[in-house]
Amino acid sequence: MKTPLSYELVLTTDVELDKRAAPPFGHAMHKLFEFDPSYVNLNHGAYGSLPMPVRVACEKLSARIEANPDRFLHMEGVHHWNEARTRVAELIGAETDECVLVNNTTHGITTVLRNFEWNEGDIIIGTTTTHAGVSRGIMYLGDTPPYPQVSTFDLEFPTSHAEILENWREHVRRVTSEGGDLKQTRKVVAVVDTIVSNPGVRLPWKEMVAICKDAGVWSVVDAAHSIGQELDINLSEAKPDFWISDCHKWLFAKRGCAVLYVPRRNHHIIKSPIPTPYTYHSPQDEHYDGPQNFVKLFEWTGTIDYVPLLSINAALDFRQWLGGEHKINEYTHNVAIAGGRHLASLLGTSVMDPDGELTLNMVNVELPIPGDIKYSDEVDSLLLNTLMVEWNTYAAHYYHNGKWWTRCSAQVWNEISDFEVLADALKDACGKVVKFSKQ
Repeated sequence: MKTPLSYELVLTTDVELDKRAAPPFGHAMHKLFEFDPSYVNLNHGAYGSLPMPVRVACEKLSARIEANPDRFLHMEGVHHWNEARTRVAELIGAETDECVLVNNTTHGITTVLRNFEWNEGDIIIGTTTTHAGVSRGIMYLGDTPPYPQVSTFDLEFPTSHAEILENWREHVRRVTSEGGDLKQTRKVVAVVDTIVSNPGVRLPWKEMVAICKDAGVWSVVDAAHSIGQELDINLSEAKPDFWISDCHKWLFAKRGCAVLYVPRRNHHIIKSPIPTPYTYHSPQDEHYDGPQNFVKLFEWTGTIDYVPLLSINAALDFRQWLGGEHKINEYTHNVAIAGGRHLASLLGTSVMDPDGELTLNMVNVELPIPGDIKYSDEVDSLLLNTLMVEWNTYAAHYYHNGKWWTRCSAQVWNEISDFEVLADALKDACGKVVKFSKQ
C-alpha cells in the first residue's frame, strides 16, 4: 500500500491542524486517509475508516501509555475517558454521566438486554431488519429461561415513514393488549433502529420511541450508524430508555468504540457491564450500601486497549477541523443522493428511496440480478470476490423484499466518479451471478 507520508498533516499536532485549511471534500481528501490508491471505498458504513491525523494521535497515546502503563492506567486514563464522554455527550444532547464507552453497539445492546430481569410472559420486540448480531442475541434470550417471547415487526422497503409509524403503532398496541393476566405485570422491550444497516435507511425512530413510551414499552435504540451521520440527535428531547451508537463508523474514531447512553432514570436497570468489574457492589457484600455508581461500573471492566475509546477526542478535533457536523453531512448526503441516482441510471435500475425521505449518507440501489436468484453462500462469495479482489471496490450487497440491492456509503472522499467505477464492477459481478445461476 502506498502511504502518502509526504503530506505534512500526518506529522502535525492538533494545534497545528488548526493553522492550515483542510483539503476540499472529494478525492483531495484521500491525502488524509491511507487507502490503497486504487481502492474505491463506498462501504465506509460497515467498519469505518481512520483518518491519518486520528491514527497519529492514537499512536502518540499508545506511546504515552507504554512509557508508563501503571501511571496511565491507574491515574491518567480516566481523565481522557471522562473528556471523551463529555464531548460525545454534548454532541448527542445528553448529560456526561448518562454516557459511558463500550467496544461496539452490539456489545452495548447486549449489556442492556442482559441487565433486564426477565420473567415469564415478558416480550422482546425486534424487526425483520434488525442487525443479525442483535437479532441473534434477542433469539438467545428467548431460548433461555425464563424464555421471554420474541415478537417480530415486519419491515419491508420501499415504504414511507408514515406507513412505518402506522404499522408500528398497531404492532405495539397488539403486543401490549394480548396476554390476559400477564399483561398487567410483564415487561415489553422494543429494539428500535435509528438507521437500518441493510437496507441503509433512516427510520422515524424518535416517533417510534414516543409510541413505545405511550404504551409503557421500554425502548432500546440501536443507533450504530447515527453518530457522525445523523444531525441534531438531542437525546434529552427524544428520551429513549437506552441508546447505543458506534463512534468508529461515521465519527472517524478508531475501531472499536461506541457510546452507551442510559438516562439517569434508568441507571438502576444496569447492574453490571459485560464483563462484571471488580467495582461491582453485591447485595451479599458484608458492608453493602447500595448499587455501584453507573459510570464507575464502566471505568474498568478488565484490561483492554483503551486507545480506541479515547480516540473520540481526536476524531472530534478532526471533524471540527473539516468544518463540523453540518458541513460534513451536507456534502456526504448530497453525494449519496446524486451518486445513487447516477448509479441506478448506469445499471438500468432504480433507487429504493426516490424521494430521499429515508436517505442520509447511505443510498440503496437495485442490482440487475433477477429476484428469483436467492441468496446463497456461493452467490455471496462470487459477488465479494469480483468486487473486492478483481475490481478493488466495494459497496454492501444484500437481498431484501424479493430483490437484490447495493448499499453505498458516501463519505468526504467520494465523488460521483466513484459510483461509475462501482457501476462497472457491479455489472461484471451481477453478470457472473446470473451466469452461475443458470448452470
